[in-house]
Amino acid sequence: MYFTDRGIEELESRRGEEEVSFAWLAEQLRTFVDLNPDFEVPVERLATWLARLDDEDDE
Repeated sequence: MYFTDRGIEELESRRGEEEVSFAWLAEQLRTFVDLNPDFEVPVERLATWLARLDDEDDE
């Protein structure tokens, strides 16, 4: 397990049963970046990756 997986594991254990919309997730990411501007690039990369998961061009 990578060190970063600990946060993912915590997220899954605390909120794994919840359902959220992508609009809600986008708002949470915006808030996080507003509070933590140093993480703008990684959050942008994650959001772009999530947005393009189904793109056939990326295969």
